[in-house]
Amino acid sequence: MKRRELLKAMAALPLLPLLLRGAMASARDAATVMATKFRSRVRPGDPGWPLPAKWKQLKRDVGGRLLKLESPFARCSAPPSDSVCAEALKHLDNPFALGDNPALTQTSGWADAWTSQPSAYAVAAENTADVVAATHFARQHHLRLVVKGGGHSYQGTSDAPDSLLIWPRHMNKVTLHDAFVARGCAEAPQPAVTIEAGAMWSDAYDAVTTKGGRYVQGGGCTTVGVAGLVQSGGFGSFSKHWGTAAANLLEAEIVTADGEVRIANACTHPDLFWGIKGGGGSLGTVTRLTLRTFELPTMFGGVSGAIKAASDDAFRALIAKAMEFYRRALFNPHWGEQMSFRSNNTLNLSMVFQGLTQQQAEQVWAPFFDWVRASSDYRFAKPVQVLALPARHMWDAEFFRAHAPQFVVADDRQGAPAHHVLWAGDQDQVGWFIHGYQSAWLPASLLQPGQQSKLVGALFAASRHWGFSLHFNKGLAGGSADAIERARDTATHPQVLDAFALAICASSGDPAFPGMPNAHPELAKARREAATIDKAMDALRAVAPGAGSYVSESDYFLRDWQQGFWGSHYAKLAAVKRKYDPDGLFFVHHGVGSEAWSKDGFTRLHHR
Repeated sequence: MKRRELLKAMAALPLLPLLLRGAMASARDAATVMATKFRSRVRPGDPGWPLPAKWKQLKRDVGGRLLKLESPFARCSAPPSDSVCAEALKHLDNPFALGDNPALTQTSGWADAWTSQPSAYAVAAENTADVVAATHFARQHHLRLVVKGGGHSYQGTSDAPDSLLIWPRHMNKVTLHDAFVARGCAEAPQPAVTIEAGAMWSDAYDAVTTKGGRYVQGGGCTTVGVAGLVQSGGFGSFSKHWGTAAANLLEAEIVTADGEVRIANACTHPDLFWGIKGGGGSLGTVTRLTLRTFELPTMFGGVSGAIKAASDDAFRALIAKAMEFYRRALFNPHWGEQMSFRSNNTLNLSMVFQGLTQQQAEQVWAPFFDWVRASSDYRFAKPVQVLALPARHMWDAEFFRAHAPQFVVADDRQGAPAHHVLWAGDQDQVGWFIHGYQSAWLPASLLQPGQQSKLVGALFAASRHWGFSLHFNKGLAGGSADAIERARDTATHPQVLDAFALAICASSGDPAFPGMPNAHPELAKARREAATIDKAMDALRAVAPGAGSYVSESDYFLRDWQQGFWGSHYAKLAAVKRKYDPDGLFFVHHGVGSEAWSKDGFTRLHHR
C-alpha cells in the first residue's frame, strides 16, 4: 500500500465505530420496515393493543356506537335467573334474533374447524363514516378486522375472537329507482334498487316485490345478508332466468383498506367492481349496493313431494327417469331449486317455477308422476303438491299468514317488523353446528343421452353413502342467454356457466354455541359423517373431475381452494387484492390473499 493511502486509512479509523453504528441503524430501520410489512396482528394483552383512551376516542368518533362484546351464553353458568342467557336461549331458533346480536352468528360452529366466538369490540355502524373510522382504527393498531352482515357464513368469517367487528345491521335502507345511471357512466337509465349493507333479503323483497311490484335477484333464504350474498356470487331460486345477484350489480360503495370510500362500477374502478361480483368479500367493506330490477312474471309457484322406491334397483331406475325428465322438461329458465336423493331410496322434490300457471306446471309434471303411479315399485311418501300464487305475493308475509301459514316462520319477538319471516324449510339451519359440508358443480354435458348413464350411476353410488341434493338454480346451464352473459363478467368460478346443478352434501347437529347449556357437539359422530360425505362426493366427482365449489357453500377443509372457488379467475382476483389491500387488512378463511396469513388471520406468514 502506498504511504498516502495508508495515512488515509489510518485517519478513517476513528470514524469506524460511527460508520458501524450507522450501518447497524440502517439495518435496524430496514428490519423495522420489514417487520411492519410482516407484522402480526395484536390481541388483548399484547403490548400493541390499544389503550383504553384509544378505544374511548374511537367511541367518540363513531357517535358512541362502539360495543364491548360478550356472548350471551357466557352468563349461563350464573344463577338460572340470568336474563341475558335466558333471552338468548328463548330465541335460539329465531334467525332474526341471532342476526340482531353482534356477538352471535347464524352458524354455531363446524366440527374440528371453528366455533362461534364474539369479537372483542364492535362498531355498530349507522353510516359509511362509522365504517371508515373502524377501518382506520384497525389498520393503525394492527387489529384483526371482521365484517358481519347477515352472519350466515358457514366458514366462520362473520366473527373472530380478539378482533374488531364492523357490524352494519342498522344500515338497512332500501331505495327504489325508476331510472338509475351508475356514476361516471354514459348508459341508458334502468330500474334499480339501492340496498345498504345491513339489509337482509327479506327487507329487499318486501320493498322491491311486495310493495314495489318489481323483482330483484337475491337469495333463497330471507335472512341472508344482501351484501354478503352479492360478494359471494349469489344464487336465488330463479337464477336460471335472472342470473346471479353478483351479475346484476350495477354499482357499489365500498370502504377499502386505506379508509377511502370508493364508488365501483363498470366505469369507475372497474377492476374492483369485478372483484366485488363474486370475489368472496375480502376486498373491503361494502356499505351499499345498487342492483338492477326486473318486471315481475305473472306467477311464481312450487312443486313438492317425496317418492319412495321399493328396492335399490327401483331407486336407480327412478333416478334415471328423474334425470331424463329433468333434461327434457325442466332444463330451462322456468325451473329452479332442488331434488334430493336419500340413502333410504327416497327422492324428495322441492322445485319452484316462474312464468307458468299452476295448470301449466301440472301439465309439465304429469308424465313423470304418471310413470311413478304406474309401477308398484314406488309410492308417494309425501303427497305431491303443485301450487302457484301471484308473483307479488311471493314474499308477502301477510299473504302467507292468511293463506298458507305452514310455509313461513315469523320473527316472534315483540315489535318485530311484520315482513320478517323465514321459509319453514330453512328452519333447520338456524344456529346449526356443521359436521360436514361439500359442494361440486356438475357439467351439463352429463345430461346428454350418451352421458346420462354415467350420471345416474354416480348419483346412485353417492346416495349409498349419504343423502345429497342437486340445486338446479345454482348452475346456469339451461338458463336464459342474458343471465349467462351477465354472469360471464363476474369473478364467480367459470364452471357455473356450464353447470346444470350444484351438488350439495352436508350434515349437521343441534346448535352448540360455546357456553350454551347442554351444548355438547358429538364430535365422534361428526367425524364419521364427514368421512361418509367424502365418499359420497368422491362418487360424484368421479364423473365431474376438477369440479369447482361455490364459495359460500363448500368444504371448510378444501385444499386447493383457490382453484376450487375461482378457477382461472384467481390470478386476476389476487391482483385486485394486492392493489386495494396490499397489507391484507381484510382477511377471511380461504379468501383471496389469505394464503399469506395463518389460519386464524393473526400471523403474517409471508408478503405476497
